[in-house]
Amino acid sequence: MSPGAFRWTDAEVRRALGLPCGDPSQRLRGVSTDTRSLRPGDLFVALRGDSFDGHDFVGAAVEAGCGAVVASRPLELPVPVHRVADTLTALGDLARRRRDHEAGMAVVGITGSSGKTTVKDLALGALSSMAGVHGTKANENNRVGVPLTILSMLDDAGKLPPTAGHGALVLEMGTNEPGEIAELARIARPTVGVVATVSETHVERLGSLAGVMSEKLDLLRGLPSEAAAVVGDEPAALAEEARALLPNCAVAGWSERADPGLRPGNARVGPGGAWSFEWRGRTVALRMPGAHNVHNALLALAVSRFLGVPEDEAAAGVSAVAPGPMRNELRRVGDLTLLVDCYNANAAGVSAAVSTLAAIRAAGRKVAVLGTMLELGPRSRAIHRETLELALDAEVDRFVLTGAFARAARQLSDARIHAVERVEELAERLPALVAPGDAVLLKASRGVRLERAIPALESSFGESGGRAFDESSGRILDESGGRVLGESGGCAFDESFGRGPDHSAGQVPDRPVGRALNVGALV
Repeated sequence: MSPGAFRWTDAEVRRALGLPCGDPSQRLRGVSTDTRSLRPGDLFVALRGDSFDGHDFVGAAVEAGCGAVVASRPLELPVPVHRVADTLTALGDLARRRRDHEAGMAVVGITGSSGKTTVKDLALGALSSMAGVHGTKANENNRVGVPLTILSMLDDAGKLPPTAGHGALVLEMGTNEPGEIAELARIARPTVGVVATVSETHVERLGSLAGVMSEKLDLLRGLPSEAAAVVGDEPAALAEEARALLPNCAVAGWSERADPGLRPGNARVGPGGAWSFEWRGRTVALRMPGAHNVHNALLALAVSRFLGVPEDEAAAGVSAVAPGPMRNELRRVGDLTLLVDCYNANAAGVSAAVSTLAAIRAAGRKVAVLGTMLELGPRSRAIHRETLELALDAEVDRFVLTGAFARAARQLSDARIHAVERVEELAERLPALVAPGDAVLLKASRGVRLERAIPALESSFGESGGRAFDESSGRILDESGGRVLGESGGCAFDESFGRGPDHSAGQVPDRPVGRALNVGALV
């Protein structure tokens, strides 16, 4: 394709959709699927969903000034109508055409059973010194969100992105059914593929852990042979299968399965549960709590190495990334420290969140409030039971369980467990189960809306304040910033993983030890 700024025209649209002819002189402003945000001159794509049909809004799109419509049924309109068999596929085809114009742009595709949004945010931080970096907003990671992210490759001034050969596009890719990752890879054509983790998530449709692994690895199967891959070191089979698919594969994480240059050195945990570590002689000081976020940061740093970002800039960019709302977010509510991590949940994520809670220093107790993990199919009961049994091994003082976790606890005898069967009752009962000075974790799938309990805590303990700890002094403070609730001596021992004080040696006595793998320049 010839270089230069991209412009949508009638001819470009028809070429993207595999339709004949087209008028190259008819300009279109952009692509929209929502009449509420449609701009005059946009191409309107009439998507169909479970509870809506975009064809019902075509009239509104025309009234708003759309320049053309993509539809799957015949329509008589005063603007051109591009008829296709499936408008969702057509949206992907339009995005593929837009992406192909930026042939020299690096495209990073990120998937995983958990952590992909955080890895995406950290990757954007690691690449922030590059010109023309564009990425997924929030977690718009499905067959609608990924194409719309590609189609919105405009800078703040409304200009088109840099010319071919510059910039980077960072895309989060999610799935809950077979074939979705393969379709997203077809549309985006990543040059770097990242698989953060693989665990039993969305098994209601993906069937099993093997099904999840196969679906996630479809991202790497969709990469050209010269592309690069970055994967986490757990489970052990992930790195093994990834290397079989793509030779240029980096492995990041805590264990000896990770490449030597992608393990944390001299890792230390702070009072709020956030870690700092050494990477290639640079200090990375994370703002988001949890040992699992060291793993996520290393994945992002590996991406930056593949794209040639200077190490000082990548380390500084990762260190500047703050946790997103309800994703490992520390809040103050009176004398309570809240760890709000209820945007999503699966077994691995719950275990990581409970471990993060155990690492937080506070004056009172550690209280884990756990709600249902959704989309687990026939294995749901067993997965909740297994996850709970593992969580009970952590140094947590009280477990407040609701939904499927409450049901999983019925046969368990542990004085720390307080079951509240219905999440609707949780707001009423939770304030009586916590006390001033406690650190409280809220963890559940998004559909549970566990954050509904926060207003009751605010009513009982005081309004939410600012950050839960003072990074400069290493102390956990009350909302006024004055009183010390707890502090850490910079302990380097991670109780949840049972690791010794120096992680740089790569010794993890309580986990299987694999061979250290080589990744050329990344090692």
